Amino acid sequence: MSTNPTNINEYHDKHHDKPEKDKEKEKDKDKEKLNIQVKPRKNYPNSADQYELKEIIGKGGSGCVQRAVCVPFQENVAIKIIDLEHCKNVSLEEIRKEIQAMSLCHHPNVVAYHTSFVQNESLWVIMDFLSAGSCSDIMRFSFPNGFEEHVIATILKESLKAICYFHKTGRIHRDIKSGNILIDSNGNIQLSDFGVSATLVDTGETSRNTFVGTPCWMAPEIMEQVNYDYAVDIWSFGITALELARGKAPFSDYPPMKVLLLTLQNPPPSLDADGESKWSHSFKDMVERCLQKDPAKRPIPAKLLEHRFFKQAKKPEYLVQHILSKLPPLGQRYQMLSEDSFAMLRNTS
Repeated sequence: MSTNPTNINEYHDKHHDKPEKDKEKEKDKDKEKLNIQVKPRKNYPNSADQYELKEIIGKGGSGCVQRAVCVPFQENVAIKIIDLEHCKNVSLEEIRKEIQAMSLCHHPNVVAYHTSFVQNESLWVIMDFLSAGSCSDIMRFSFPNGFEEHVIATILKESLKAICYFHKTGRIHRDIKSGNILIDSNGNIQLSDFGVSATLVDTGETSRNTFVGTPCWMAPEIMEQVNYDYAVDIWSFGITALELARGKAPFSDYPPMKVLLLTLQNPPPSLDADGESKWSHSFKDMVERCLQKDPAKRPIPAKLLEHRFFKQAKKPEYLVQHILSKLPPLGQRYQMLSEDSFAMLRNTS
């Protein structure tokens, strides 16, 4: 068996038949690979006792995100706590590469990564805390039918700057959606979640063919499992525009396999179904350009930024005034939405 484990299963299995002392040494060596700190930013501590965990602000299949206070700096951070026991089909090397990719990102529209370390059987990833949460959270709580057009233009323009940065540095995000667009208390927009991001620079590849992403936002070429490139992010960006306009993504009421069939068999979704008067012609045109089934026909991010739709984008203060001013704190919103979901499940059971 390889001395470098290829996946989490091997990480556990390779220690099985060895003396306890040797097992612990090798385990510690593997865990150390996940300790990646950013420089020259502040040196955030790599020890759990230096963070005071506060409320949960998000949950997923393999872990949760919590607000925490970094004790030495007395500042809020977000900690993504990933249960390695539930990541048995993911290689440690993949996790390490994703963290490495996060540590290399330095852009005002990308959530800042600080450090990561393993605590017991969990990986802790320390990042900036954006107190307003994601656009998805905000819509679920206060705007179930989506935002007005000036708000959408403002959010999308800043998100597109992040996508520009990713592509210029050789990265594909592969999971652009409202749940990964975060807002701070001042209305600044940042793109988050590198859980499925991929780099084309280190490998020398110009395209990929792995099946990743979230089905409703997934480009047709990913669904068909053919080679794809940066253009997949532009498709997802177009779907995100529809999501921000309507409060949910196209086909989001269907199971994943149905979403795949509808996306591949139907014409691309558009804003036309919402009526002539609700959205500007420039908004409809921008979405149509993004949602071309032929990836070669989609614009590159830098070109898309020049589209006339983005001329109506406002300053961050506009978002504070129009969508953030009356929102309860993020932790409180998360708890209220969780309680509502639980009540709905209980009423339907």
